[in-house]
Amino acid sequence: MTDLIRMTATEVVDGLNRGDITPIDCLDALERRVAAVNGPVNALPTLCFDRARTHALALMERPLSERGLLAGLPVPIKDLTDVAGVRCTQGSPIFKDRIAETSDLLVTHLEGKGGVIYAMSNTPEFGAGAHTFNEVFGITRNPWNTRLSASGSSGGAAVALATGMAWVAHGSDLGGSLRNPASFCGVVGMRPSPGRVAASVFSKIDSTLGVEGPMARNVEDLALLFDAMVGEEPADPLSLPSDGTSFLKAARSGWRPKRVAVSRDLGLPPVDPRVADLVMAAARKLEAQGVIVEEAHPDLRDTRECAQTLRALSYANMRPLLDTHRDLLKPEVVWNIEKGLAITGAEIARAEAQRGEMFRRMRTFFDTYDLLLCPTTIVPPFPIEQRYVAECDGVKLDTYVDWLMIVHAITLAACPAISIPCGFTADHLPVGLQIVAPGRGEAKLLAGARFIEQVLGLGAITPIDPRT
Repeated sequence: MTDLIRMTATEVVDGLNRGDITPIDCLDALERRVAAVNGPVNALPTLCFDRARTHALALMERPLSERGLLAGLPVPIKDLTDVAGVRCTQGSPIFKDRIAETSDLLVTHLEGKGGVIYAMSNTPEFGAGAHTFNEVFGITRNPWNTRLSASGSSGGAAVALATGMAWVAHGSDLGGSLRNPASFCGVVGMRPSPGRVAASVFSKIDSTLGVEGPMARNVEDLALLFDAMVGEEPADPLSLPSDGTSFLKAARSGWRPKRVAVSRDLGLPPVDPRVADLVMAAARKLEAQGVIVEEAHPDLRDTRECAQTLRALSYANMRPLLDTHRDLLKPEVVWNIEKGLAITGAEIARAEAQRGEMFRRMRTFFDTYDLLLCPTTIVPPFPIEQRYVAECDGVKLDTYVDWLMIVHAITLAACPAISIPCGFTADHLPVGLQIVAPGRGEAKLLAGARFIEQVLGLGAITPIDPRT
């Protein structure tokens, strides 16, 4: 089983379903790999292999046909989501010793589909910011160059995938948190449409900005995990019922887009020319395959104002923590909470109107184009000493989230989007291509992403050993 970590998730699940591989085999392989490579990158700070083996042995008592869609495939959970009996910190010193009493709805759902939880992946404090560091566990490092950021906030998940410590991984995304680390780490991350993946409800019952979603090393593997994630749960009032679609079958359908739009910056500069050039080069490769490619994007000029307002509003409910533990919160979180508390009703109303307009413009845009292509991140991986990107292509950025507007725009438009590798910089750092589809168009998105992945030939660039 020494080569098990190099198999794809779909290959492992096929082996599990045949009985050629057991869930214990998978856990043993992962435990060895974590021991070998986690130290230099710090992707999985909390391990729960004993819990995982108990679950795996219980699964193995069932007939092969009754072990669920994932059949015992191990899955790490981002440390913002509770797993019963496991240390769950949210990357915050406030909760550094907290043991979750119950599992989040998402975890229960995944375990019911045959997923086996064996680790918590690192995240910035409360998922705030696209650089994975916190005061509890420290920095998660990019395996392509350990002096650089893995991005975030699902940075631990992306690094675990890139280094072979996971076949698939759970993450979440408000401002690109599934997409950004996928881009930096050379893996695949997808933000689904709101409602596709059920999760426990906390302070805001109707939130559609933050969503849960899948990550993997290639599009097929991601589609497999997505199949296990989707479905209605009564405890999440926004969750959508499954219509019976197999997203893995959709990814394998052979569908290819006829007409796509491509943009260097979505009208939201700046973008590092090294990133933009690789995105445009990828588009030219599609054109060579007979796809009609046009430079175009909808009007998204209100993204920054709208995103800053609605993002801050989502932090306002953290006031009790600000009142009681201000000294333990990182400055960016304090700033976001205070900004949220200062927002006026008029500003909220304006932001909601702006979002509605962006949603409608995007829907109309997809009457012409099958997919929209653009950069995932505006820069390649940056040094770990930087807390965030403060300047790009000579343009100074004011806040820790300004560099994320190219992913925020897609969040606001309620579209599913996926990041896949599209090339490397001159110093061999991965760059991600963001592919966007109309709302609830995940089947088309995954089929198109797999086609583009095949054209670009970058679906098997990981796992790698950490590099300095």
